[in-house]
Amino acid sequence: MTTAIILGTSRDNGNTSKLVKLYMKYNHSDLFNLNDYVISTYDYAHLNKNDDFLVLAKSLKQYDHIVFASPIYWYSMSAQMKVFFDRLSDLLTIEKPLGRAFKGKTCSLLSTGVDKEIPECFIAPFQLTANYLGLEFIDAFYCSCSEEFINQEHNDNLLSYLGDSVDNNIDAYFN
Repeated sequence: MTTAIILGTSRDNGNTSKLVKLYMKYNHSDLFNLNDYVISTYDYAHLNKNDDFLVLAKSLKQYDHIVFASPIYWYSMSAQMKVFFDRLSDLLTIEKPLGRAFKGKTCSLLSTGVDKEIPECFIAPFQLTANYLGLEFIDAFYCSCSEEFINQEHNDNLLSYLGDSVDNNIDAYFN
């Protein structure tokens, strides 16, 4: 199964980027960093249809599983990820055939933040958007990073998470 990671963060070397690199160490994935694309905010007149959003969406349609990776900023996804999510509306209006290509795929979430546990309000937009688009939301993996990220505990937690996924027969999207 092919996996794409969409990374939306303000710091390319921040904790979420480090989590993505750790994830990629154990799971073959292709990375799409939203900072590498020029994607403008949603426009009802679609005057922005020549920016990088549709190019990126066309690249992503070849993957079976999509991992959204975002830090938690004020209990919400990053601004980069929010702009990307808003532009998914283009797949429901001016690019319906492309939007239909995502139906039946799976997705999951990687995130970091300072709270001890991931807030439910953070997960909800990912789950609800996935459901609306016909994606199956599999799961979320979160690392609490009140200090610097990389440490053995996070590595062990990710490996444990991957192991739990195998036990639940949902490991295919990690391979």
